[in-house]
Amino acid sequence: MAVIFLRSLVFNVLFYAAFVFWAIIALPAFLMPRGAVLTVAGWWARTAIVLMRIVCNIKVEFRGVEKIPKGPLIVASKHQSMWETLALLRFFEAPFFVVKRQLNFIPLFGWYLIKTGMVAIDRGSGRRALLEVIRRAAEEVKHGRQFVIFPEGTRTAPGAPPQYKGGVGMVYSECGVPCLPVALNSGLFWPRRTFMRYPGTLVVEFLDPIPPGLKRDEFLARVERGIEEATNRIVAVAREEQQRLFGGIPRKAE
Repeated sequence: MAVIFLRSLVFNVLFYAAFVFWAIIALPAFLMPRGAVLTVAGWWARTAIVLMRIVCNIKVEFRGVEKIPKGPLIVASKHQSMWETLALLRFFEAPFFVVKRQLNFIPLFGWYLIKTGMVAIDRGSGRRALLEVIRRAAEEVKHGRQFVIFPEGTRTAPGAPPQYKGGVGMVYSECGVPCLPVALNSGLFWPRRTFMRYPGTLVVEFLDPIPPGLKRDEFLARVERGIEEATNRIVAVAREEQQRLFGGIPRKAE
């Protein structure tokens, strides 16, 4: 574990140094359309993936990329790590997320969130915040954007009971566009609440799109079942791989 600790430390230093580097490079993009900033964010994501492979021995595999529809879309992704909030950007033409309003006040990072049109909300506002998300999502999707949403609302550790919220169903009903479910196992390699990074094969799997027009309950059941079944499958395979590599991850790291 000492080697993993050292590699994790080196990775984190380089990861945030790369953010500063790309954030400075992107400064002229403030005078360009928001796509320019998203392009630079994609470069940062690619840099992170290279560092993960070289420093931490984490391979990243994207499956089902050919299933991603063009045009306006809802992307409903499993959320186990900070990693996917960055890594998913590169696969969509004009993606946007829901972010905490406080993030807008972080120098450079917050400025880029504003520039790219992310939906900033006050999570303490309860239902009012949800209604604002639905309104903004419908508005942005009508302009051809892709709304990346995490149906559980927060990060969950691999193997934890799913906690899907009804908000994604409301967004789906309001927007009237296809929904692309996404399964992943990032929490085994980039766990929440720790800087440790563990070796193995990180998998992101894009599933079959769900067409618009389903009843809300039918949609919610379908999106949860699809994401959870695929996530459980790729998590199980990754756990076996990590067991072979170094005897598994200590439970507290998840």
